[in-house]
Amino acid sequence: MKRISVVRKKNVSAYLTVYLTFIMTFLLSLCLALIEGTRNGAIRLESECVMDIGMNSILAEYHRELLERYNLFAIDSSYGTVNAGSANVMTHLKGYMNRNFSNQNLFLGNYLYRDFLGLSVQDATITQELLLTDGKGEVFRALAAEAARDDVGLNGLAELMEWLKVVENNELLTRDIRAEKQAVDKQIQEIAVVPVDNPTILIENKRKEGILKHVIADPQSLSRKHLREENLFTARMERGQVNLGNMEALSMQGMGDLEEKFFFLQYLLSYMGTYRTPKEQGALSYQIEYLLEGKDSDVENLRHVANTLCGLREVANTMYLYSDSTKCAEVELIATAISSLLTVPEIEPLLETTLILGWAYMESLYDVKTLLAGGRIPLMKDASSWHYGLEGALETNAPAQKLVSSEQGLSYEDYLRIFLMLQRDEELTQRAMSMVEADVRMSPGNQAFRLDACVVELEACVRIKSKYGYWLDITRKKSY
Repeated sequence: MKRISVVRKKNVSAYLTVYLTFIMTFLLSLCLALIEGTRNGAIRLESECVMDIGMNSILAEYHRELLERYNLFAIDSSYGTVNAGSANVMTHLKGYMNRNFSNQNLFLGNYLYRDFLGLSVQDATITQELLLTDGKGEVFRALAAEAARDDVGLNGLAELMEWLKVVENNELLTRDIRAEKQAVDKQIQEIAVVPVDNPTILIENKRKEGILKHVIADPQSLSRKHLREENLFTARMERGQVNLGNMEALSMQGMGDLEEKFFFLQYLLSYMGTYRTPKEQGALSYQIEYLLEGKDSDVENLRHVANTLCGLREVANTMYLYSDSTKCAEVELIATAISSLLTVPEIEPLLETTLILGWAYMESLYDVKTLLAGGRIPLMKDASSWHYGLEGALETNAPAQKLVSSEQGLSYEDYLRIFLMLQRDEELTQRAMSMVEADVRMSPGNQAFRLDACVVELEACVRIKSKYGYWLDITRKKSY
């Protein structure tokens, strides 16, 4: 009996040993699996956190001058050098991530801490990027409009559209009064048997002298700045030397084409100079005039804008003169007297026309001069806002009356807003980008600045390696 008991005890001990071995093996495997799962989860969590930190660090490297001067966020992928590209951004991203993976910057990091993950970035690739100039400037225009939307409302849009309607319905920018007057003057000389002294000869001589001489109080005070355009965006675009991103261009949410253009114009008028508010620290002082005309000097841009403005005023003033019976009767009286003296009655209607057109030109010169001096002129005049009498216009040196009220009519900036609204979007946007580049290049360390090196949105793919044998790929997309 004792032998049987001993055998049974030995069998029980063997069973317990085997049982405990299986249990310990299972528990040990479970613990090891949990440890590995925890390590794997920690690797993924830390990698994702560090990836987000790295991407945010990249966005934090926005170009300071571009933000301060034009309120635009973008990464300059050249980082102040002449070599731009995504490789520079990748280098910065890897540096930020590896710095966060490392414990070297921790106090006594090599002694108090142990890295149980051993992570490092093996490779980083910018898979997609959106440049500020993509879509032939659509991105730039959209971001500029968004920046302006935060500052202004749509209150001025309805008024601007009313002005545009008046301009288009009355052909204020398409009708050429100067050409019409030259044709009439030529007819007068052809019909008359003997040469006729044109009653508006002094006006024509004044026109030939150039407009700036007659609308600027001190022409010597004008800005003499010139712009070197050969390396700016517009010139590079024409040569096909512009960098392109590979991400779909931005779209403005809740904003139609008309609203976007309105806000874009408000942006330009807010951040760029005009003759009335010159940008002294800019590459050009009269920058809005450059956007309209595209000439390489402030004087030339102002001259062309003044001529355009004078042409618009000529059409509007001519229309008013024809609508005013009193002024028409005054013109008819003089034309009748001249044709009677010459005994050529058939030139009377031609003389009336040339007198009205000449009178309108003199009034237009005064209008432009008033606008450049800070006054206001209505799009379409009436008797209360007219200034020159016929006699004073023909003499060309008679002083004009002052404005009845400086609050009436449109300002010089309002007329510029009309011209900008009628400008082609692509041409206006590209000139604006050239102007931004030229301005930023004037700041220290930015002589090689290019807008087509500025990134506003990017997608990066990073491969992370653990010294414990793990590999992990993470992709993130970030934008301003």
